[in-house]
Amino acid sequence: MTYNVDDKGYYGEFGGAYIPEVLYSNVEALREAYLKIMNDDSFKREFHSLLRDYVGRPSPLYFAPRLTEKYGARIYLKREDLNHTGAHKINNTIGQILLARRLGKTRIIAETGAGQHGVAAATVCALMNMECVVYMGETDVKRQRLNVQKMEMLGARVVPVMSGNKTLKDATNEAIRDWCCNPTDTYYIIGSVVGPHPYPDMVARLQSVISEEIRKQLAEHEGRDYPDYLIACVGGGSNAAGTFYHYMDDERVKLVAAEAAGLGVDTEESAATIHLGRKGIIHGARTLVMQTADGQITEPYSISAGLDYPGIGPVHAHMSSVGREEVLAVTDDQAVAAAFELTRLEGIIPALESAHALAVLGIKRFRPEDVVVVTLSGRGDKDMDTYVELFNRER
Repeated sequence: MTYNVDDKGYYGEFGGAYIPEVLYSNVEALREAYLKIMNDDSFKREFHSLLRDYVGRPSPLYFAPRLTEKYGARIYLKREDLNHTGAHKINNTIGQILLARRLGKTRIIAETGAGQHGVAAATVCALMNMECVVYMGETDVKRQRLNVQKMEMLGARVVPVMSGNKTLKDATNEAIRDWCCNPTDTYYIIGSVVGPHPYPDMVARLQSVISEEIRKQLAEHEGRDYPDYLIACVGGGSNAAGTFYHYMDDERVKLVAAEAAGLGVDTEESAATIHLGRKGIIHGARTLVMQTADGQITEPYSISAGLDYPGIGPVHAHMSSVGREEVLAVTDDQAVAAAFELTRLEGIIPALESAHALAVLGIKRFRPEDVVVVTLSGRGDKDMDTYVELFNRER
């Protein structure tokens, strides 16, 4: 069995392209062009040159001695937090803006939750001298103010979204409306493995630099190029897709995804889509969706702005449904405890999103010989207001 996308844009029964007719020509042109462009030698040279010289790749694979001592396995952290802009998101935006330029687009739009994708989109637009508009829910604008200021300093126009619960889902809705109104000159840089085909596959391929590097780095560290466990957080699921990409068909490797349980999967304040969702269509793809019995989308909640999305990338919906990917629901409290633990044991402050993946170390049980890689998808600068408030409360 292969877990990758088929030639019709589906992962098993999930995926596809369910889009308004006004966007059909844009999405179809992208579908026809993306692999040809990405496989072109000039694209590869420019993409990998920017990853190396601008982003700062390869990101380190750090052996964490004190986490190893505590949890009884050989634990490594894939340090995506050390990338330029502070997260894995820049891998994708570099690739997509190169695609947009080759497609003749002159205006970029993006959605963002935690702001890391928005900052990455604004960064590459500044680099390429292109107009950038970023849609962000008003709730996230308030709790991620530092990233809003970064985007504006980079020259992007940040548009607060007032509908719904004013977070990532609503920002995505507004970005799609913009795209429908401006299909000719505008390219939509989607930030995760969500949306209509070919976006989930394209974003996964661009983020697969993560697993490509893990293979090489593990061979140097451990004398073998595969771990026993790969762990990553999932909202839409781009850092997890990139972490898992080169190992999806390698059954020796256990894939573990951590989604945001919020206050608990038994409450109404959760974003655990794979645990709570049902099959449906959201933002152009058939996947698992948090929804009511009559199909109305349920508002998600997480302390983490990047994980409160009521859908999931179709690749994760598929792999979880067939048992290839184990999905754990991590609460706010578990994630915050894991963040403080990493800070105190290893001197690294993680993003709240990444803290959900770190919490898996305290949930799973490992053997001493197990090699465990956790992708640290982002740094905690953007979450310092939340951390400081919680830290002062503890004291």
